[in-house]
Amino acid sequence: MHTSGAHLLAMHQAMLKALGPSGWWPADSAFEVVVGAVLTQNTNWKNVEKALANLKAADLLTGPALLALPEEALAAHIQPAGYFRIKARRLHNLLAWLEARCAFDLEQLALTPLEVLRPDLLTVKGVGPETADSILLYALQQPTLVVDAYTARILHRHGLIPEDVTYEELREYCMDRLPQDVSLYNEFHALLVRVGHGHCKKRTPRCHGCALEAFL
Repeated sequence: MHTSGAHLLAMHQAMLKALGPSGWWPADSAFEVVVGAVLTQNTNWKNVEKALANLKAADLLTGPALLALPEEALAAHIQPAGYFRIKARRLHNLLAWLEARCAFDLEQLALTPLEVLRPDLLTVKGVGPETADSILLYALQQPTLVVDAYTARILHRHGLIPEDVTYEELREYCMDRLPQDVSLYNEFHALLVRVGHGHCKKRTPRCHGCALEAFL
């Protein structure tokens, strides 16, 4: 598990040159990003967009409105995102935490140091590390890196990490080697997802023409 930060930055630049800026996370507000981070668990973004559109159409995309909604009603609105009953419960857990923690004032919440806020957010039932880091990075502009199965697969296939790396080990590995920069973390994660989705597939990787082909 040894490589330099320069190597990861070179991979980042190669992906950015080949694919262009990702423009993540598409949302009208930080709160929409928070909701989307829960809805996107185990589904694709198109399904999340449908669920968010339902909430917008019903004028429900605010913390107080969603928290006041019974779980069954919330589940009906977010049905396109799949696992809707589970996600309704998780959203309610997160919303209750946000109300107690900051009265839904996300700008105020973002002033909390990352080393305090991340462990606190991870106490919310149904919010795992990937969801927490997505909220922290994309909604609150906190300097934490989101890693996922694509990150692990790509870096393993390039000989940088072992196959059985844990989420926290993978996050730490990357953050130890990259500058602490919110914009860089945002784009690095997005680009790896795009490369993973387009080329570094689980069973049949398409290495030819991949932005990272030169690094193999």
